Amino acid sequence: MNKRITPVLFFFFLLLGPAASSQICAAEKPEGTPITLEDAVRIGLEKSRTLEIARLDRQMAGQKIRETWSQVLPQISADFTYTRTLQPSVILFPDDSMFPGGKLEISADNAGVANVNVNQSLFNLSALAGIRAANTVRRMSDEAYRNAEAGVVTDIKMAYFDALISKDQLRIVEQSIARWEESRKDTQAMFRQGIAADIDTLKAFLSVENLRPELIQAGNRVSITMTKLKNTMGIPPDSSIVLTGKLEVLPSSYPSDIAAAYGEALASRPDLHQLELQVKAEGEQVAAANAEHFPVLSAFGKWETQTAFNDDTKLADAVWPQSSSVGLKLSLPIFTGFRISAKVQQAKIAQLQTRTRYEDLKANIRAEMEIRLSNFRESQKRIEVQSKTISVAERSYRISLLRFREGIGSRLELTDAELQLNKAKTNYLQAIYDYLVASVQLDKALGRSSVQALRTK
Repeated sequence: MNKRITPVLFFFFLLLGPAASSQICAAEKPEGTPITLEDAVRIGLEKSRTLEIARLDRQMAGQKIRETWSQVLPQISADFTYTRTLQPSVILFPDDSMFPGGKLEISADNAGVANVNVNQSLFNLSALAGIRAANTVRRMSDEAYRNAEAGVVTDIKMAYFDALISKDQLRIVEQSIARWEESRKDTQAMFRQGIAADIDTLKAFLSVENLRPELIQAGNRVSITMTKLKNTMGIPPDSSIVLTGKLEVLPSSYPSDIAAAYGEALASRPDLHQLELQVKAEGEQVAAANAEHFPVLSAFGKWETQTAFNDDTKLADAVWPQSSSVGLKLSLPIFTGFRISAKVQQAKIAQLQTRTRYEDLKANIRAEMEIRLSNFRESQKRIEVQSKTISVAERSYRISLLRFREGIGSRLELTDAELQLNKAKTNYLQAIYDYLVASVQLDKALGRSSVQALRTK
């Protein structure tokens, strides 16, 4: 390099370096509502649109139960019919009869009929089976709500941890820039003393500048993960919140082997219970279809009053004779064109399909337990290894920095130590994140509720 431009480069880097580093490292912490992981879960459960749909499904199931009960409750109806005669009805007689023109008008100008009908089912096996099926569907909706709740809690926790790791990754980049900034100042001082060459000042400046794109990317990841977290929680994207949680290992209690985990999942998973109840409900549908072969017995009653009068008669003077009757009705299907037998077979096939899905889900749960437990244990081991690596990497960097300041170490040695320190911190952070994600996924796989999961950690 030309000796005459060396001082110019030196002062250029001296002036530009602090300005650039101040733009990179200046990160004011935004003010907002502090949010813990528990707060995020609570807010999400209150505002989740997915849970609102599940709540409405439960209400729908309750109304379906009321609808099925209508088949065994009394049915009461009333109606009134008014008729205005435009052309009277007549009965024809022979011409030599006593009636003029051989016809007799038999309709009045006005006529009205009012009646009340009552029907009560006395024996209807199909209706009773339908009620039992509806009650089972209501229990299915409760399990569906629990499953939706577990999904919402899992999504919120995952989004919260994503936001935390993005912030910590940004902090690692900022710390790396701060270390390189300190190294740059040392290099400038050594250059003034004639210990370092001008190429070292150039490399020190480039070490800081090359981190700027990474810092921009890390800042963008923070913004993206925070937006996703707010959306998952159901709050407006312009809400100002500050995450107070940390990526840290917390005490946990999980089954020690796959058999115990599988047993807990079979006893607690809402999606499995939902399919189990569906098998039961479809069994009731089979019974309801078979019940159509049996007779249906019902009682009925009727009260009726009617009148008929011409226009020259006042309504108050009209006569309203009354009549009433009661009875029993027995209906028995003899031949329905194979409709009932086809319905029975369809209900049986549907039940077999659901039972097959139930068994398939059990097999998937068994495999999932093995995968989730394996991931959880692997993340625990990685944390143990990486926690030791960080202390070694920090000590190595301090030694390399001291050697460089004393002039007995090279910049390549310092650069390698910096890279190893960054890698150790990043790997440790990723191991903790993977541990937390694995625990959340394991909670959901085991069928643990959000409250239970938070208490066991």
